[in-house]
Amino acid sequence: MPRLRKSTVLPKPRVRAKVADADATRKKILKHLVSKAVQRNTERTTVILTPCQEQAWAQLQGNDNIFLTGAAGTGKSFLLGKYLEGKPSALYPVVASTGVSAILVGGRTFHSFFGIGIMEGGAEMAARRACENKRVVTRLRRARGVVIDEISMLPGEALRAADRVARVARGIDAPWGGLQVIAVGDFAQLPPVSDGNENKDWAFMSEVWDESNFSSALLSTCVRTKEPEFLRILNFVREGVVNEEVTDFLNARFLPPTLGFDGTRLFPHRATAEAHNRRKLDELPGLPQIFETAYKGREQSVTQLRRNCPVPESLHLKKSALVMIRKNDVSGKMRYVNGSLGTLRHIEPDCLTIALFTGETVEIEKTAFALLDGNGNEVAIAVNFPVNLAWASTIHKSQGATLDRLMVDLSSLWEQGQAYVALSRVRSAAGLFIERWSPRSIIAEQQVMEYYRRMGVSNNDL
Repeated sequence: MPRLRKSTVLPKPRVRAKVADADATRKKILKHLVSKAVQRNTERTTVILTPCQEQAWAQLQGNDNIFLTGAAGTGKSFLLGKYLEGKPSALYPVVASTGVSAILVGGRTFHSFFGIGIMEGGAEMAARRACENKRVVTRLRRARGVVIDEISMLPGEALRAADRVARVARGIDAPWGGLQVIAVGDFAQLPPVSDGNENKDWAFMSEVWDESNFSSALLSTCVRTKEPEFLRILNFVREGVVNEEVTDFLNARFLPPTLGFDGTRLFPHRATAEAHNRRKLDELPGLPQIFETAYKGREQSVTQLRRNCPVPESLHLKKSALVMIRKNDVSGKMRYVNGSLGTLRHIEPDCLTIALFTGETVEIEKTAFALLDGNGNEVAIAVNFPVNLAWASTIHKSQGATLDRLMVDLSSLWEQGQAYVALSRVRSAAGLFIERWSPRSIIAEQQVMEYYRRMGVSNNDL
């Protein structure tokens, strides 16, 4: 499947069937990754690593396969961007488990890069087809390493197929055909997709994972929040523990939604979130201004882009609407990040003025999101303001975002990690409010907890 990548601001949408200048494309990708990692800014401020980041950074300088992991908010994406700075994307491609997660790191999808598609016919059949694709073989032979982001959502079967493809394409009968693999993520967050109630096909349970002999690089210092009590609660929820401390904390954060909450509500289902946003927008005076997302490209590619793009096909906005910015500040000043909330103060055809909850006011221009094929060629683009209505979102879409104020309903969740992902989005406990909750919604996968215990990780380490 092609990948989604944020591009620079384009006044007029333009699509290229092929990338004429590969070096220019590489520079755009690197610019996004570096800006996400806060590696460049106009003042050239030096970013200080935490002790655990320093240790992980040292591990990344070697040639071992690395599993970069840690709880939410410990700086995995930050360190990933630092590692990739200056590395050509053709030599060190970034791949992600889904199109949505690929957007967040400026990479392509795992399935697209390795040529395994939707895995029709199983791992062996998918691998066989991929090995017959000359483009797949060429890019695997060219690469020196590969970064796999959001590894928790990638099933073991996909790893088996990709490993087989890499071995055959590179002509080396060794794990990943001799490629260095950097796997990034937290298995305690969202799991791989599975049908019904069958056992989940965790990547760490695959024989390929064992053969890869990953050296674990654990990030244990949370940089999203510095509140010890809140961090302790998050760690309990991460492990599925509902004790007296967790109960008292969640009860203390109770707030009925009728009391005029000013922030983002997280729901497990998209339809519920979209309905809430429409209802809140209708409550504002006046008619909405509608900005249609402009698409260019082949019909099939545009269809894929519509499905995975972080902005809707039709963006309805009104003055005073609550919005969420869906990109990081590429100026280097880091005035906002993916997930920053604010109120619309002024709407112009090519510029939005947003008063952020941080107290700063910013102007946001239209941005192009590009869909690229496995070789890095743009096959479709979408242009619109990089914002969403933010009265509500889904837990799944909130992954990777940092929110200022959050209300969540934890009464009827069904998947492991959902409660943890939701609660860990917010910067401070003061910005967290609970509509209702049930102990049954706080779920942890025991296989995951056992895996981390084998790594030597305790609750105190996260």
